Amino acid sequence: MSSLKEEFINIYKSNIAREGSDKLLEWLETTDFFTAPASTKFHCACEHGLLMHSINVYKVLKEKYYNSREDSLESFTICSLLHDICKVQFYKVSKRNVKNEVTGAWEQVPFYQVEDMFPYGHGEKSVFLIERFMKLKTQEAMAIRWHMGGFDEAARSGGFSISLAFDKFPLAVKLHISDLEATYLYEKHTSAVKK
Repeated sequence: MSSLKEEFINIYKSNIAREGSDKLLEWLETTDFFTAPASTKFHCACEHGLLMHSINVYKVLKEKYYNSREDSLESFTICSLLHDICKVQFYKVSKRNVKNEVTGAWEQVPFYQVEDMFPYGHGEKSVFLIERFMKLKTQEAMAIRWHMGGFDEAARSGGFSISLAFDKFPLAVKLHISDLEATYLYEKHTSAVKK
């Protein structure tokens, strides 16, 4: 078992005791969650990238925003570790030709390609998959649903739902900011794929 996987499972089991959480973890074991990339070529586009990203978001969210008097560590853990389970069984490895800058020869190199077998959106897909096993609190569902912020297709189309969610549910704002910080500050140069 990789050290990242051990870390994830330890955080998960230590902080999440909700009914169904054990079944959800068992299901994750049957998927590529623990080996999948987090993107096709950007942050954590590498083996175990999704796992790395989930743990990074947890660390940022907990360190910067968790207040033990006001917040639920279980909620923070659920949102950060599971916000991107929509990426389970989402990528496949393909090959493409890339010119070697040193030798000038063309070489086949691996890259990640999207193969969305369940096109249900992004945040809403994560909420759906989690709730097949474990009930989410409203603030958790909102945070996971809108964790992409302005990058979400529904937000880009000009709707006001994201603004209402951010106004009513501070955890949604905190998760979004933590996701951005993990992605753009902590996960630079984590792509194993040549662009």
